[in-house]
Amino acid sequence: MTPTSRTPHTHSPASATTTANPNPNPNPKIEEALEARDALAAALSQAGIQLPAMGIRTPWADDRKGEARYALVHLGVCSAPIALMLADVITEGIAG
Repeated sequence: MTPTSRTPHTHSPASATTTANPNPNPNPKIEEALEARDALAAALSQAGIQLPAMGIRTPWADDRKGEARYALVHLGVCSAPIALMLADVITEGIAG
């Protein structure tokens, strides 16, 4: 028996730019998450931060046309120095 995953993964590098989706019937929730991921990756890049594994996670398709109900931006993991850099950027932004 092989284990099953509850959350399929769609991985893309954080430095990826938005490209045309080859899917002729894009899912609006996935498109929204892709745009959010790309915007966040660009903003982090401007701050000198690159997370090693940003991607999109969706639940298994339900019975409604095989479409995902939602999509999440998966930020992956990062080293302690990168986490501290991210905290500094957020703190500086709040202090504005």
